[in-house]
Amino acid sequence: MKIDPDLTLQILEKVGIYSNRFSILEPKILFVTKDVLNMPREMTEGCRTSAYKYYGVSYLQHNLVFINIRKIPDEKTLENTIVHELIHMRFPYLAHGKRFNKLVRQGLGGKTFLPYKKRK
Repeated sequence: MKIDPDLTLQILEKVGIYSNRFSILEPKILFVTKDVLNMPREMTEGCRTSAYKYYGVSYLQHNLVFINIRKIPDEKTLENTIVHELIHMRFPYLAHGKRFNKLVRQGLGGKTFLPYKKRK
């Protein structure tokens, strides 16, 4: 996909809607690898120079998400990527796996999640 103002607006709207449903703060969105490299190193630590390989990357500590527009082939993959990365933000303790994929499917299906609370 090519980045243009309409697509940027569409992505930001979807991020706002899903962030609201998942009870998380709306993250700052980066669209191209150049944006990732222009961020301070400490903010994009861990997946800085390899970010171009993925559809998306979440930087949990800084409420930052990279959506690799150039790599995403279609609208469905774009929406899946947005929800996938926001599920990482909502469930920071959860790694990829069956439960994670189930939450992504539920998120795509319109489920609303209560705010995250740490266990005592």
